[in-house]
Amino acid sequence: MATIRANGLEIGYDEAGTGPTLLLLHGAATPGARTYDALLPRLTPSFRVVMPDARGHGRTRWNVADGFEAGWLVDDALAFVDALGVTGFHLGGYSMGGMTALELATRIPTRLLSLVLISIVPDRQPRASVAARLLDPDRVARDEPAWMGDMVRTHDPVQGEGAWRDLLRAIADDVMTQPLLTAADLHGIDAPTLVVCGDRDPLVPVVQAHALSRAVHDGRLLVAPGAGHDVVHQRADVVGAGLAAFYRSTMPVANDRAGALTEVPR
Repeated sequence: MATIRANGLEIGYDEAGTGPTLLLLHGAATPGARTYDALLPRLTPSFRVVMPDARGHGRTRWNVADGFEAGWLVDDALAFVDALGVTGFHLGGYSMGGMTALELATRIPTRLLSLVLISIVPDRQPRASVAARLLDPDRVARDEPAWMGDMVRTHDPVQGEGAWRDLLRAIADDVMTQPLLTAADLHGIDAPTLVVCGDRDPLVPVVQAHALSRAVHDGRLLVAPGAGHDVVHQRADVVGAGLAAFYRSTMPVANDRAGALTEVPR
């Protein structure tokens, strides 16, 4: 476990593998190492995978009573890669981390070598209403005690006793109010992009994922059959193979984009 100072936070992060930097942003209330554990064996031989804890999560201390906004997570991610001294990088995000990745891509499109968006779309609904139900802490305590126990162990030692409850509420509230990206924002993302979803995801209808893959400049879509929101674990075989094919096929473009960054100051 490592930490780095960025955007006024001590950000905890995990790192594995060697190669070009791949920044992976985790989902709500689940740290990166557990979000992506099923994919890491495919990724670490080719990439230096870096997985920071978002503010209020795990080792990155933040009291969500002081606010929690999607835009702040984007600020944190950008400050994090700058603190690492990384200019060009591959970017991926799942669910909440996917929204952070999507918004980060609109801010610094030329610095991205590729973009992977898993289980996320920019549409407000049904994402917000489903998230409000699934992230209700009373429902989690009643229906998903294993997940509750995992969050207690992950967040409470640093964030404080019961912090997971406030965190879930803050995330759900933010999904309801976060500013939406425009068509022009999305079309400005010109790095090779892979949108991934499960065909049974209640938060991300396939039609919305397809629209996102068409809205970015160079998008493609992977739909995993028989999978819901947690497509990474439910269909790790499909997602892992899809990622390998995506990175292999877009490597020449990524190399060209990396070369351009060494020639032109950002």
